[in-house]
Amino acid sequence: MASKRRLALIGFGTIARDIHARLGGEGFAFACLLRPGSPSRADLPAGVTALDSLTELLAWRPDLVVEAAGHAAVAEILPQVLAAGIPALPASTGALADDAVLLRIAEAAQAGNARLIVPSGAVGGLDYLAALRETQDAKVRYTSRKPPAAWGPELAAAGLAEKAAQAEIVLYEGSAREAARRYPKNLNVGLTIALAVGHDRLSVRIVSDPAALGNTHEIEATSALGTARMSFVNLPSPTNPKTSALTAASLTAAIRRQFDRIAV
Repeated sequence: MASKRRLALIGFGTIARDIHARLGGEGFAFACLLRPGSPSRADLPAGVTALDSLTELLAWRPDLVVEAAGHAAVAEILPQVLAAGIPALPASTGALADDAVLLRIAEAAQAGNARLIVPSGAVGGLDYLAALRETQDAKVRYTSRKPPAAWGPELAAAGLAEKAAQAEIVLYEGSAREAARRYPKNLNVGLTIALAVGHDRLSVRIVSDPAALGNTHEIEATSALGTARMSFVNLPSPTNPKTSALTAASLTAAIRRQFDRIAV
């Protein structure tokens, strides 16, 4: 009988819970790294090993580490995981907008001969966009379009809350790095696209739109190879409206690809 794949989660919020629910019966052994005193400890399902420190996580020798705890976990924990030779899958890809973090990740992966696997997250078509990286004239525009409620603090600070209820407002237009720095909790997708196609080929627009039916991601690409237009409207998680329901599904698919004999 084949041994179980060992999957370590960092954090146990909505995303990690959903991953466990999807994969718990599929031949995986689970462990979870939590802060001391975390209330999530009481929520761990039976059979999930609780880990108190990075030392314990590394000693558990996971086959893959999945980050679902925020940007700080990517910056502080994943470099040490990669340096130990363990592949890692981050949910908080926006953390890679920081050049210092990205360099630290790359150096650790090189030292440990391990890979950081960037998931597609809330969009598709990354294989197409990655192919454009080799095309000199490729240009890609990503638009994040959300209802005004998603941008409440930003609209209020700019004195645009009343206007936003009536018409769409472009909150930002520029580079993916700056977009992720300004809106770290909302622009993981833009950073993921930038990693696929290259920062110099990507422009980002952030739009508050009262007509938006949900969190909408629009991608327009042009190059000598052709044109592409993609649009994704994602529904929120039923247990946490701040999280897309697709996020955990995307991470789960990436986990399966890591271990499947035939990967698509």
